[in-house]
Amino acid sequence: MTISKAFAAIAIALTVSTAAAQGYPNKTVKLLVPFPPAGATDAVARFIGQKLAERWGQSVVVENRPGAGGSIGSDLAAKSAPDGYTLLMATTSTHSIGPSLSKLPYDPIKDFAPIIHVADVPNVLLVSPTLAVKTIKELVAYAKSKPGQLNYGSSGQGTIVHLNAELFKMISGTDLQHVPYKGTALVIPDLANGQIAMLFDSLASALPHIRSNRGRPIALNATRRSALLPEVPTFAEAGMPEFNTNTWFGMFAPAGTPKEIVAKVRDDVMAALQSADLRERFASVGAEPVGGTSEQFTARILSDTNRWAQVIKAAKVKIE
Repeated sequence: MTISKAFAAIAIALTVSTAAAQGYPNKTVKLLVPFPPAGATDAVARFIGQKLAERWGQSVVVENRPGAGGSIGSDLAAKSAPDGYTLLMATTSTHSIGPSLSKLPYDPIKDFAPIIHVADVPNVLLVSPTLAVKTIKELVAYAKSKPGQLNYGSSGQGTIVHLNAELFKMISGTDLQHVPYKGTALVIPDLANGQIAMLFDSLASALPHIRSNRGRPIALNATRRSALLPEVPTFAEAGMPEFNTNTWFGMFAPAGTPKEIVAKVRDDVMAALQSADLRERFASVGAEPVGGTSEQFTARILSDTNRWAQVIKAAKVKIE
């Protein structure tokens, strides 16, 4: 191909890409969620999907594709046509934790175009109502007085719930025993009756159990207190500032999606995040809107990937 033909081909490609972006979207957009319905990822996706549908005048269909820790739905998104009509709402688990636990069928960086950091959801530390501790200081002292005797529940080996507890052990110097379940909801009855001493959970899923007194919140993993739990201190306030691992939620497109489409989606999500009604919906599940550029989002992903890789290696966490 001659230089002139090469430039012509590039010009045509750019024209097609720009035209596609200008007409986007002109049909239904699918927003994949790699986790079951009713969880925090699903809620955030549906809130955003509704606002985008209103803005675009096109349907945004949230489709749940759970399984394998979020890798099934994420892989489906990675292998979808890069035309902007299949997007992904993913989390720390799928893109920052998964790579250090197992060989994924997708590359979290190379196979996706990060669009925007949508929200952060704080994690809250719950202790059993039967446990005579009400602060982080009291919990650490109690655990150190009974090394190896205190346990914690999780939603499974290698989940962020599990890794938060392992990081807590490292920072606090405590010896705690891991009891994995198939979801945090299954931990709650045992937490309530004292068979499980403690549980890290997302604020969104923990709230109903806090309100029904089946778990006592003693610290929140966030930069500031939540209006939903104003009496609960942050870990920094409780004397553990190193523990700052809230969960991020963000939107991705398959790698190769035209930059103009990625930019449009980012701008429209950013506009949605400014709306009062969306902020109210996010607040109802403890989510904090973030926004920012695609580059800032990529930096957060890489930072968390490095952090969790160190925890996974130090704790010798493996997926069987």
